[in-house]
Amino acid sequence: MPIMTFEEILAAWLPGQRWFAGKGTPITGLAVAEQTTLISGDPGLRHLIVAVTQASGTHSYQLFLGLRADLPDTLEHVRIGPVHGGMVSYDGLHDPGLTAVLLEAMAGGESIGPLRFARRPGAEINTGLQSLVLTAEQSNTSLLFGEEAILKVFRRLSPGPNPDLEVPDALARMGSQHVAAPLGWITAQTEGRRTVLAVLSAYLRNAVDGWSLAATSVRDYYASDIANAAQAGGDFSGEAHRLGEATAEVHRDLATAFGTQELPAHAYHEMSANMLDRLDEAVAAVPGLARHDRVLRTAFEEVATLTDPLEVQRIHGDYHLGQVMRTHAGWVLLDFEGEPAVPLERRRAYFPALRDVAGMLRSLDYAAHFQLAGHQSPEQVSAAARDWARRNQAAFCAGYARAGGADPGKHGILVRALTLDKAVYEVMYEARNRPSWLPIPLGSIPDGAA
Repeated sequence: MPIMTFEEILAAWLPGQRWFAGKGTPITGLAVAEQTTLISGDPGLRHLIVAVTQASGTHSYQLFLGLRADLPDTLEHVRIGPVHGGMVSYDGLHDPGLTAVLLEAMAGGESIGPLRFARRPGAEINTGLQSLVLTAEQSNTSLLFGEEAILKVFRRLSPGPNPDLEVPDALARMGSQHVAAPLGWITAQTEGRRTVLAVLSAYLRNAVDGWSLAATSVRDYYASDIANAAQAGGDFSGEAHRLGEATAEVHRDLATAFGTQELPAHAYHEMSANMLDRLDEAVAAVPGLARHDRVLRTAFEEVATLTDPLEVQRIHGDYHLGQVMRTHAGWVLLDFEGEPAVPLERRRAYFPALRDVAGMLRSLDYAAHFQLAGHQSPEQVSAAARDWARRNQAAFCAGYARAGGADPGKHGILVRALTLDKAVYEVMYEARNRPSWLPIPLGSIPDGAA
């Protein structure tokens, strides 16, 4: 049997990683574009930028390659394979004996080969902390250092400014209490542009993510004999209202930090056309969506009738309950990176702020309905799910308007279209990735007879 090259070993290993974006498509080429030694010897650590070619094109990924002569059992699950010299390679981010060098280099503002490590002015970075890889990440990898800091490592690289550093840094400088201020970062030049490789942020101790809080409220409501969500002991509407306020405040700060634009009336026509194009694609891919085609098409066509000035700005872009944390002081927004598969230019583009509102409205609907699949009497509690969703969507919108955001109730055509457009996106996503969840977005869309 022929001996595999290291590039062939990597090409076989990559598709099995959760963060690899090209699953299901053969790798036709792989080359190590950059290799930097961070720690020499045994164990060693190297930073690799790998160019991976598939049918969709060539994309850059980064690896922190651990090297050991003997791989301990605790690291077998991240084994990659043998390398020249008798060493075994593995995903070095899972080795707390190696990752401390990343904190030390950021704290010292060091440069190692093409890598630049930086510390935010005034930030304190404790270098004596051990790391733990968090398991919830998909498109990236996050390391928790003690209970003080979290390092988000971007696996697929996008040359140019990364919103997940650019936005929190700008908002933190404005004094926003609704973001986790970055402590440091790692950058390099790729394709001739400064590229963010990782961002270190303050860890939010004792915080709970919005999805978990909402899911607990829904579960308690379903388990009770209460007639409506307003009377339930675990009522979430107060938190939904405060989250709406926090969202509006962040949108205001984003408008101040990055400016706004007012688009001409024909921008509505373009928005409508884009929604209709996405609908056509989704109906062709998911036959079950066809019965909703008329109501969706009507909603999207109505957008073209709007004439009010359309103000656009930087927004979150991938806004849902999993992107917010409830701390003792209030709500904090995370993950301004946007959808990693979307080109960087679009993730940094200006959009109506109500697009984020629509994303959260859809997320609240998800929180209300995702537990129905495992419920003993899903038909009996479906009315309760609708009640919970409507109550908390209304509370979120009221909080958003109260804090100065555009009142969703006064922009009904646009908000309805943006929310349904998000549901169409969810239909496509669930059909491809989680078919068992497909009834959630499909069930939220009125059918053609409605």
